[in-house]
Amino acid sequence: MKKVAILQSNYIPWKGYFDIINSVDEFIIYDDMQYTKRDWRNRNKIKTKDGLQWLSIPVIVKGKFSQPINETLVCNDSWIELHSKTIFHNYKRAKYFDNYWEWLLSVYTICEGEQYLSVINQCFIKAICEELGIRTKISLSTEYSLREGKTERLVGLCEDAGADYYLSGPAAKGYIVDAVFEKAGIELSYMDYSDYPPYSQLYGEFEHGVSIIDLILNEGENAPLFMKSFVSDR
Repeated sequence: MKKVAILQSNYIPWKGYFDIINSVDEFIIYDDMQYTKRDWRNRNKIKTKDGLQWLSIPVIVKGKFSQPINETLVCNDSWIELHSKTIFHNYKRAKYFDNYWEWLLSVYTICEGEQYLSVINQCFIKAICEELGIRTKISLSTEYSLREGKTERLVGLCEDAGADYYLSGPAAKGYIVDAVFEKAGIELSYMDYSDYPPYSQLYGEFEHGVSIIDLILNEGENAPLFMKSFVSDR
């Protein structure tokens, strides 16, 4: 059985995103979809002493309301220094900060001069996967032929990838037509994001919905112990 998941790229995503990647054989980045404003495509949250803070990559959206994610351009490189300094300031007291700071900074350095948001997101996603030991094949939806219809397009990507099992994010329950997967002979399942265990975290009340950077800097090599896909593999 070949398992596939398909999600749009996010900037430094939360742990659930990487759990989906680690739960399948191939992960398809769905970046020919329309870019959505005030979403996870270009931003994510970290914890600070003053509460949750967004780290946002400035992108060009004026007059480009229907542009796909993979054509969305960043405004400039100023975000790199701002984000790296913000992470440094708020996580320098994290237990594993010294172990991972140079690695994280090197990923930001690689992104200098990159114009496309999708490429930046892919750079972080792949680097984090490597650091966590996730060996899932990562591909792009543009590498496959696309069909009309929301569910039909997902089924087509699964078929082109040779998959007979599709793992979806739970939010897609609102639009996926189960019968289309059933007709194609592809088993459909939804990721369960509930009951994640808490981990050592800075700054007060525990928060699950932050970038996985928070988990890595606080738990280091133990980070996979707080992710469902790794624990279920044992």
